[in-house]
Amino acid sequence: MPNITYVHPDGRTETVNARVGDSAMSTAMQSGVDGIVGECGGGLVCATCHVYIDDSWMDKVGSAAADEDEMLEGVAAERRPNSRLSCQIKINDALDGLVLQLPDRQF
Repeated sequence: MPNITYVHPDGRTETVNARVGDSAMSTAMQSGVDGIVGECGGGLVCATCHVYIDDSWMDKVGSAAADEDEMLEGVAAERRPNSRLSCQIKINDALDGLVLQLPDRQF
């Protein structure tokens, strides 16, 4: 099982096991990670699962598709070049060790 580390705005980290094929959003929610709301359940309509991809993982995670890029315009926290919606990050074995930084707010 791949591991994902979520870094909270205060620097606290949580490393959780993820199932291949799940999203980074569902992994966080199932593991009780605070900071991911996922109000729409991963339907790409709410932007409450915003994360920042650690720079060392950008190439493996990839960039946002056009519809995700449009939704990122509505995030509550600062949008950055490494912003993604965690519902659109599908876990695979190559993402073992992925580091995602959580924004200071989702609303």
